[in-house]
Amino acid sequence: MTERAISQDRHLSAHSGPDRSEQELDRLAELAEDVIRRARAAGASQAEVAASIDSGLSVNVRLGEVETVEHTRDRGFGLTVYFGQRKGSASTADLHPDSIQATLDQACAIARYTEADPAAGLADAARMATSFPDLDLWHPWDIDTTRAIELGIEIEDAGRAHAGISNSDGASVQAGQGLSVYANSHGFVGRERGTRHSLSLALIAGDEDGMQRDYWYDSVRAAGDFMSAKVLGDRAAERTLARMGARSLSTRQCPVLFAPELARGLIGHLLGAVSGGALYRQASFLLDHVGKQVMPSWLNIMELPRLLRGQGSGSFDAEGVATRDSALIEGGVLARYVLGSYSARKLGLESTGNAGGIHNLIVEPGSADHAKDDFAAMLKRMGTGLLVTEVMGQGVSTITGDYSRGAAGFWVENGQIAYPVEEITIAANLREMFAGIVAVGADVDPRSHILTGSILLERMTVAGE
Repeated sequence: MTERAISQDRHLSAHSGPDRSEQELDRLAELAEDVIRRARAAGASQAEVAASIDSGLSVNVRLGEVETVEHTRDRGFGLTVYFGQRKGSASTADLHPDSIQATLDQACAIARYTEADPAAGLADAARMATSFPDLDLWHPWDIDTTRAIELGIEIEDAGRAHAGISNSDGASVQAGQGLSVYANSHGFVGRERGTRHSLSLALIAGDEDGMQRDYWYDSVRAAGDFMSAKVLGDRAAERTLARMGARSLSTRQCPVLFAPELARGLIGHLLGAVSGGALYRQASFLLDHVGKQVMPSWLNIMELPRLLRGQGSGSFDAEGVATRDSALIEGGVLARYVLGSYSARKLGLESTGNAGGIHNLIVEPGSADHAKDDFAAMLKRMGTGLLVTEVMGQGVSTITGDYSRGAAGFWVENGQIAYPVEEITIAANLREMFAGIVAVGADVDPRSHILTGSILLERMTVAGE
């Protein structure tokens, strides 16, 4: 598929199917409200329903041939009822009336036999969202199987055209859309619809010294926002070829620069440590740290839930609580935790509108000298050290903050990439890592709800040969 064809898809997505999606949402909302009424009639003091319909197309090609084609249409219906502070939940993927009734009966039966939990119940009625702006999240991609295959082959051909690329793990083209309704017995009914599309390619390069594999992908709300097939193929090939001739390193301590797509993982570890579940279980190294310095004083992290076309945008959370702009880190100080209503009650606090997770999180670029560096400038700022482009393993403890993971990337000397490295381990403690952030780059990766550029750390232990 050509760039012109992608442009045509942009036009089609702007005009395809809004009436049908609204009708589906109306049907889900009516079903949710009816089940809530029936739950109350069965004796439930409170009830909530989450219902969804997801559909999509996924095509995978390899070496110019079709490997898989998958059309999906999935339904989900989940009901939670409360008898006082006793809770019961049940779910089904079948929206037939008999299945819905059985789900209701099961939820009520479970609630009648569970222990009372003082923290159980709906979020506070006063916190329910009342405004639902259009966040520009609905852009169905009117692409059929034939055109998706053409696009996958074009992406793969662009990557395989590079000298040195010896094989392909394949290209994928995915188009997806989802409709969801959350309703509860406060009278709240929230409707959401969104699309998410992706392109990806994985390639292999090899010579007498060995083989390397790498990939690239793009993820967007609207197909018109995709990078071109050629750019994606070129990026995957360049990343793969750059890994050829990788070496190990001797054990040392040095500055470490996390590429943007990995830097968001560091922020994810911060979120894990300040989320309600870890806190009320006392399983976090940042327990009782609200109001304390955890990062450099120049660093700010904001949650902006209502960004247009944001990967994590929404006007309400999974409990109907209204979302709002809010600082997570302000001047390096932890401004708040990340809480839904249950964890908030367990901690004697209030929900932060994060039931179901964080929304768009913006790590503001900067440094102590106020510079907002692009990637090349971040390399120069590091001087000599390790650029990390891949991490492996699960060696991260939210309880202690200990961090130890396998890694690969590039050794950098005098601000320039010198050679690729592999088979190393990077280790430190997250507390010291966060406090030792030297700079956050302006090279933001837009493919996630955590929006950050590369992150430069003062030092970590690098273990190799």
